[in-house]
Amino acid sequence: MEEPKRVYQKFFFGGRLMFGPDVGSLIFTLLLILAPVFVFCALVATKLLHELHSYNAGYAILFLVIFLTIYVLILLFLTSARDPGVVPRSTNPPSEEFGGYESSASVEVGGKLSENLQFPRSKEVFVNGVPVRVKYCETCMVYRPPRCSHCSICDNCVERFDHHCPWVGQCIGKRNYRTFFLFVSSSALLCITVFSMSALHMKLLINKHATILKAIKESPASLVLIAYCFVLLWFIGGLTFFHLYLICSNQTTYENFRRRGGSRVVNAFDRGCTNNFVEIFCGKTEPSRIKLRSYAHQVVANFAYVSEKNGTVEDRRANVEEGVDIGNDILKISQRRDSVRAGEQIR
Repeated sequence: MEEPKRVYQKFFFGGRLMFGPDVGSLIFTLLLILAPVFVFCALVATKLLHELHSYNAGYAILFLVIFLTIYVLILLFLTSARDPGVVPRSTNPPSEEFGGYESSASVEVGGKLSENLQFPRSKEVFVNGVPVRVKYCETCMVYRPPRCSHCSICDNCVERFDHHCPWVGQCIGKRNYRTFFLFVSSSALLCITVFSMSALHMKLLINKHATILKAIKESPASLVLIAYCFVLLWFIGGLTFFHLYLICSNQTTYENFRRRGGSRVVNAFDRGCTNNFVEIFCGKTEPSRIKLRSYAHQVVANFAYVSEKNGTVEDRRANVEEGVDIGNDILKISQRRDSVRAGEQIR
């Protein structure tokens, strides 16, 4: 008897880890982190062990850099390998919403497109007393929750969508934003540490030789690390301060860019700087809404199926038990609505 296959076969360790479609970019990110750290530990920190022998300061510097590197790598893994908050897809359109609403969406019934079967593309919900418009996603066939958006790269709707980060190969959303911010800020701290210790080593060499050229000749690695960290710090340091601003105002990158584009929407989620920080850093991470470890023979009504094929992302829909036909369900809804309209005309 053939062993049942899991629904999500392309995820690692039986669905325990969920990476984005561009997970290969992690290799480049790891090189950007590990290469300068290796150079620092091998060519700079070992020399500081002898030059800062008092109170074992050299060993403290080496331990600090190694500790920060391990911490950054753990945060990178938690950000990249976690479900960012994917909203489960639906196998059926929202039938309760069908009616005489205008919509550019057409639904396929029995192999033909039915232009009469229409429903609203958006509706309003209230958040903290402020009306918020939520849109219907034609790909996932669900009304997106507030602050949710469909990622064109991952091809999934993600709750509290911030952006898709190519450096971690994953969307940044509700379930991994905290670890993403800690990863960026910790990387900036690591960069500052390597930069300052390399500059300290260069200063000690200048004091020893009395000329800059001789100091550079003795330790060119220190100069390279100073230049590398200086350039990198402008990027990750600026990113850290930008996300600090977003956290203070309880915005996402996506929402901030929309407001810059001229959209004057009241921020219904801003509860004050202190409460916003508490929400991000002290809030409980909700469990994933998708069943990554489900088996193919199980009934899976709502899900987000992602698979890799020739380097692209391809969404698929699982078959529901007992051969439920979506087209027949939609046809029944349309016939029921036509009969109601006919009854009203007779009266």
